[in-house]
Amino acid sequence: MIIYFDNAQNKISIAAQVEEKILSGLNTVAEQHKLPSKTEVSVTLVTDEEIHQLNKQYRNVDRPTDVLSFALDEGDEPALLDAPEEHLLGDIIISAETAQRQGEEFGHGLEREIVYLSVHGLLHLLGYDHIKEEDKKIMRTKEEEAMKAIDLGEDRFKYNA
Repeated sequence: MIIYFDNAQNKISIAAQVEEKILSGLNTVAEQHKLPSKTEVSVTLVTDEEIHQLNKQYRNVDRPTDVLSFALDEGDEPALLDAPEEHLLGDIIISAETAQRQGEEFGHGLEREIVYLSVHGLLHLLGYDHIKEEDKKIMRTKEEEAMKAIDLGEDRFKYNA
């Protein structure tokens, strides 16, 4: 999988290891779904303000959110002779500020939260959803499979009360 990563915000410090885990999580999902190696996705970290504007513009929801996925699937591009075809899957936009807050709220920190949101966003690009309860269970199972594969599974973050 070809992954373009852009930290387009400067409010939350993102360590290099977090970017590496994002790439690992996305590659794990790609392997689990047998995506072609020329599949492209971009991940962009933004501020709450920026994701708020995107959420309002594209979903008509006037508040920030944690992650947005925009499917591209531009299948009508001209093919190059004797060249492997690229598949532009889409864009994943994540609010670093919201990821930090949610990581603290859920008790597992920024790294797990931001990687989880990346995996969640990619699964949306692959057609998974969580509106119906049965679909939500399937999506959550796929998310957790990917997170466990890169040692960020929920069981690692459960604390004794």
